[in-house]
Amino acid sequence: MKTSKISKAKKEPVKLREKVLANGNISLYLDIYRNGKREYEFLKLYLIKERTPQDRKQNEQTLLTAQAIRSKRQIEIQNGEYGFTKQFKLETPFLQYYRKMCEERHQNPDSNGNWGNWHSCLKYLEVYCDEKTTFKDIDSAWVEGFKEFLNTVEKNSHKRTKNKDSELFQPLSQNSKVSYFNKLRACINQAYEERLIPVNPLRGVEGFKADETERAYLTLDEVRKLAQTPCKYPYLKNTFLFSCLTGLRKSDIEKLTWGEIHKHEDFTRIIFKQKKTKGQEYLDISPEAEEYLGERGANDERVFSGFKYGSWTLLELRRWVLAAGITKDITFHCGRHTFAVLMLELGADIYTVSKLLGHRELATTQIYAKVVDKKKQEAVSLIPKIK
Repeated sequence: MKTSKISKAKKEPVKLREKVLANGNISLYLDIYRNGKREYEFLKLYLIKERTPQDRKQNEQTLLTAQAIRSKRQIEIQNGEYGFTKQFKLETPFLQYYRKMCEERHQNPDSNGNWGNWHSCLKYLEVYCDEKTTFKDIDSAWVEGFKEFLNTVEKNSHKRTKNKDSELFQPLSQNSKVSYFNKLRACINQAYEERLIPVNPLRGVEGFKADETERAYLTLDEVRKLAQTPCKYPYLKNTFLFSCLTGLRKSDIEKLTWGEIHKHEDFTRIIFKQKKTKGQEYLDISPEAEEYLGERGANDERVFSGFKYGSWTLLELRRWVLAAGITKDITFHCGRHTFAVLMLELGADIYTVSKLLGHRELATTQIYAKVVDKKKQEAVSLIPKIK
């Protein structure tokens, strides 16, 4: 890494430096020295070659932004290390703090389903570090180290532990790496919000990118077949078709109450809080979907009172799907996929579909757009040769 000409102050704990890239642009990063350790934070800010006055002006703005970030980091470190340490709790044992977060999720019915992933991540953290590790030890290099550990866990499961009896782990799937790193991210972010640490070590550290998996869904004709096929358990038929027509997750259907369903003159709206994201949602449903609600009950009663998803429910769902002559590997969540693909195929724009699904990021919805694009490509390929 090349030393920057930007900052020459020797006693400053944070220096702005630059690195020349292969394309000739300059990447700006921070060289941070604290607690006797050096770490780097790449700002994702770049100086471009100045060919026009506009380029020069852009570089000036980029430098001002980078200097502002450097000043902010320096103030954070000075507050944490030079006179204000009492307001932080850097000596808090990391694993103890993480286990507490695990237990909170285990006790909370709304997040209990996610507890397994938190607990699985704990097993890897217990090998990567030890009980003496405190938040004072956790910096960006430590976080990057955990990423590398997850990448090569089957090779180095003993590398950072004194416990000779530690179990050897199997290689992790890409999505498991994403999940476990996100658990660490949530833990550190909470510690930062609770002012246990003065600087968030996640800054400048990128997480894993999830693999794009093929998402099973039903076509409109297949949904019609299911609607016409008898099901041994009517509540299962109603809930799954309701998911296909609304995009609701099984967890939200399971807890849906009549008090969350509001009938207006021209439409019916569901106002509910997503179990997964905790976000407040407003979902207008079609008359076709409304037919599967059944007779209205008291506001505190569940709409689909007989429905509780489990392995047995999945088995009966697959039997019903097979009886309809559909051989796809269908789970209940495929109802949500079906709704997304149907909406896009019927002409709804991707932004509207994103809002209907309650997605926080448009990129999540774009996965379904790719499915529709693939179907269009397959349709075009059916055109016969004319010569």
